Amino acid sequence: MGRFAEALARPGLQAIAEVKRRSPSAGDLRPGADPAQLALAFARSGAAAISVLVDDRFGGSLDDLRAARAATDAPLLGKGFFTGEDDLRALHEAGADAILLLLRDLDDARAAALHSFAADLGLDALVEAHTAEEVDRAIALGVSVVGVNARDLSTFAIDRARQLELLARIPEGRIVVAESGVSTRAQGASAELAGADAILVGSALMKAPEPAAKLRELLSRPLVKVCGMTNQEDVDAALEVGADLVGFIFAEGSPRQAPAVLDVPDTALSVAVFVGEAPESEADLVQLYTRQPGSVRGRDGVLLRDDEPVADVVDLPWEGEDPDHLARARAREGRVVLAGKLGPENVAAAVVEVRPWAVDAVSRLERAPGLKDHARVRAFVEAARA
Repeated sequence: MGRFAEALARPGLQAIAEVKRRSPSAGDLRPGADPAQLALAFARSGAAAISVLVDDRFGGSLDDLRAARAATDAPLLGKGFFTGEDDLRALHEAGADAILLLLRDLDDARAAALHSFAADLGLDALVEAHTAEEVDRAIALGVSVVGVNARDLSTFAIDRARQLELLARIPEGRIVVAESGVSTRAQGASAELAGADAILVGSALMKAPEPAAKLRELLSRPLVKVCGMTNQEDVDAALEVGADLVGFIFAEGSPRQAPAVLDVPDTALSVAVFVGEAPESEADLVQLYTRQPGSVRGRDGVLLRDDEPVADVVDLPWEGEDPDHLARARAREGRVVLAGKLGPENVAAAVVEVRPWAVDAVSRLERAPGLKDHARVRAFVEAARA
């Protein structure tokens, strides 16, 4: 495993930030982009690795890779359409740590030969798939780093739902990269929960007024969940101020029982909250609590994606207190969703103490049970991100 793969294998969701002047689908993105300046800014803003387009169809060249190499020691991915050993040798000489291999353009024999030649040069290979067949081919080839592109390179259409299905298809033991289709924290999180170790982001960064700031935004944690939604107006208000997840409670007896999973765009995630059992739901995720006699729910819950646990929900007892609540949460390993009487006044301190993957608030954001105070929702989101 080389520098590129090692960087992507670090704990938490990693990012490959891409230097790309133009796109065949979107046209010019940032024609005057300086690869050296961008590479350095991306490295300083949390990128695990940097992808540099070297194909002139994207406004790139090997000189861009050389400039990025001179500016930073971060792992570099040389990206283009490569079919021969000479291509890989040129990338290595220009300073690449890894190269892209597109299974769409390579049969198994050619892919295996290039993968082996890259290894001989000391290069990692990101082997990219677009279909279930190509994912299976990558697995059969035994490659270490598998990328799943949400963009169809023939039509340029983005299909994130298909990408998430393919990410979940890849067995453990591989480094998995979600390519394209990520422009928000929630979209990155959905890829993470489907099994991605890293996201590769190009267009969203290059379109942003400040690409490095956009990268920091995509990687920032905690995610912010506003729960107890009962009407579309409150959903829209929470999303407008930057909530990443919105929750709908379906527990019998809850004063915040939702009529349905309301409309949530694919830039955010919907969460259906159940007690006892979790029926099929239209929500992206399910938050499940145990049933406890004498209360609406048990204490802690679990966040599920397709019935698989992906995070622990560390909560307070129903209508109760616990002075050791934050210490309990801090001691948990893995992804933690911190809940329990959080509001604008206390969430910043809780984030500093626990460093959770997400924070979840309900009652302290309300003007009445089930009805949100929009000013407090805004203040909560801002305080959680402070």
